[in-house]
Amino acid sequence: MKVRVGREVLAEAVGWVAKGLPSRPSVPILAGMSVEAADGMLTVSGFDYESSAQVSLPAEVGDDGRVLVSGRLLAGICRAMPRDTVDLSSEGARVAVSSGAARFALQTLPLDEYPPLPELPAAGGVVSGEVFARAVTQVVTAAGRDDTLPVLTGVRVEIRGPVITLLATDRYRLAVRSFTWEPNDPEIEADALVPAKVLSGLARTMAGHEVTLALGSTRTGDGLIGFEGAGRRATSRLIDAEFPKVRKLIPAPGSITRTVTADTASLIEAVKRVSLVAERTSPLRFEFTDGTAILSAGSGEEAEATEPIEATLTGDPLVIGFNTGYLVDALSSLGTPFTHFSFTEPTKPVNIVGLHSPNETPDGHSAYIVVPLRGIS
Repeated sequence: MKVRVGREVLAEAVGWVAKGLPSRPSVPILAGMSVEAADGMLTVSGFDYESSAQVSLPAEVGDDGRVLVSGRLLAGICRAMPRDTVDLSSEGARVAVSSGAARFALQTLPLDEYPPLPELPAAGGVVSGEVFARAVTQVVTAAGRDDTLPVLTGVRVEIRGPVITLLATDRYRLAVRSFTWEPNDPEIEADALVPAKVLSGLARTMAGHEVTLALGSTRTGDGLIGFEGAGRRATSRLIDAEFPKVRKLIPAPGSITRTVTADTASLIEAVKRVSLVAERTSPLRFEFTDGTAILSAGSGEEAEATEPIEATLTGDPLVIGFNTGYLVDALSSLGTPFTHFSFTEPTKPVNIVGLHSPNETPDGHSAYIVVPLRGIS
């Protein structure tokens, strides 16, 4: 193998594939990354039996060939190269990686022991990368991070004809987002539970490109989902578990007793300032009155802080407390200039959605439910 490729595009491609490689692989060969040069393209791939990632990019190919090397090591080397181009060439059981005066020699891994990447399921339809990325970004922050509860580390994907709905929860918050796509079968109905980390990585790299979504069988144990776009393809095994019935947490329109609208940027900045004096498990206190939201944290025994911001309240005044981290995640995921809170009772879950103008009506396509902290007065 002999190939030359731009350093920036190579580093980005190799870095993306390397992120999906296991840090403690069950089999050492799974720490490897396949690098293949052929037909004017360089293709890098990684696979750990659960998920796969592959990127193809144009390159100056002198000799076709394929090698397997340590993925994380190659990613670190490509990022550090000093010039605009990188040369890769295989020399027996080693691969030379050079740029300018910098030269590395990597030991190859046995290709015959490396598992073949799974084939993409049949394409189910396409969606705008921007739409897909916005929806995923809003939802994944609510997914759990405790691997002992795998069902909560996933995002439920519900496909109902031209509408896809994403849901995620860690028991303390719930995020929901619906968007439209172009299915090949307008009557398609399917459900899947996809690892949140897989969707998060895809959203960042496929924004701005059309994304093809492919969903394989969802029968127990053999479910597979695939994504393709911008020269990248990825697959993931589905989580085999029953997602909790969480839609009942979303307040029904008739149960709303109060709403608050505030400027999103001002709210995030105030939350971050006031929370500087709050203990990690202490609540951030909000007092909503007509025209003002007063944020406070801390106690008189130590440091304390308060800050008022403008807010529009409908309904009776309200005092409520939030976990700071959960609130910042919710606000940061909105991507809109205004934030809208819908309340039922001070101890009941709160729905936080984004608005493009202060007088806009929530569209009902999204929800970010946060459970308030008790003991606030």
